[in-house]
Amino acid sequence: MTSPTQSTAPATQSSPLPADHPGFKMGKIGVLLLNLGTPDATDYWSMRRYLKEFLSDRRVIETPRLIWWPILNGIILTVRPKKSGANYDKIWDREAGDSPLRVIATSQAEKLKARMAGDERIVVDFAMRYGNPSTPDRLQALKDQGCDRILLVPLYPQYAASTTATANDKAFDALKTMRWQPAVRTVPTYHDDEAYVAAIAKSITDGLAKLDFEPQTVITSYHGVPKSYLDKGDPYHCFCHKTTRLVREKLGWAPEKLMLTFQSRFGPAEWLQPYTDKTLEALPGKGIKNVAILTPGFSVDCLETLEEIAMEGRESFLEAGGENYAYIPCLNDSDPGMDVIETLVRRELSGWL
Repeated sequence: MTSPTQSTAPATQSSPLPADHPGFKMGKIGVLLLNLGTPDATDYWSMRRYLKEFLSDRRVIETPRLIWWPILNGIILTVRPKKSGANYDKIWDREAGDSPLRVIATSQAEKLKARMAGDERIVVDFAMRYGNPSTPDRLQALKDQGCDRILLVPLYPQYAASTTATANDKAFDALKTMRWQPAVRTVPTYHDDEAYVAAIAKSITDGLAKLDFEPQTVITSYHGVPKSYLDKGDPYHCFCHKTTRLVREKLGWAPEKLMLTFQSRFGPAEWLQPYTDKTLEALPGKGIKNVAILTPGFSVDCLETLEEIAMEGRESFLEAGGENYAYIPCLNDSDPGMDVIETLVRRELSGWL
């Protein structure tokens, strides 16, 4: 029997391979964790490269190119890199010399590798939809290591065309360039998965236990998308609401104790509501001056959670008259977070192992 790592090629006893045949590797199973992405640094040109790739994605911005292209290249990519770079600079991991998202994503891959170490066929890696390490590069690396089967794991609990779909698109685009494609599976939406719901509920319980105040309400803030995407059939809005409802039921809380909002809107169009920033500004006027907030749609802390919610959100809430504000981190590479990822991976590898 051929070893999974041994160079091999199709042949029969009656048709031996020529001595100079290059051979190839096969028999390994790749697991590729996929996340949104991050710039390589906070300087203008690093930010511009990242933003151009991100904002050129038709899954993210569905505005017709004739309208969007002059706006993107004439205005946004001239002004926004400096502002975004300053925001990234606030959260940059100085010790690691990298963005928190890439640091934590690296740790997630290493911890999953350790958890899957019982089967030598499995090779674990991670990639970004935008920026580095790129999805095409890591797919090729898995292929070069002999992975003829690869599981794509987009770490977006609530499916959306602008997140899960575009992460898979990038992988499929890379596959189209391969002479010999590996077999591929993708992890489906897991917004209502029992392990995920339990992990989010535990993160809330543990997070609140560390506070020196009692929140009057807890907010689940999800990344927003234009309302038109919902109107076109994107299920993301419904998945977010279901996650919050299931978590609330898991905790045994009343509906008003766990709120849902949407953050990070961009441009003049109407986005999914209620808006996180407007909600934080309005709550103190309604007598709710002690809140905690978390972002269940993000698997890893990043700019949108650490700067927008943990920093800007706090500032807005306190300026509006709030008294106590706490941000509960993402699952990241915590044990409950890794339990979720391992559960998904082992389930979707069924039949391959």
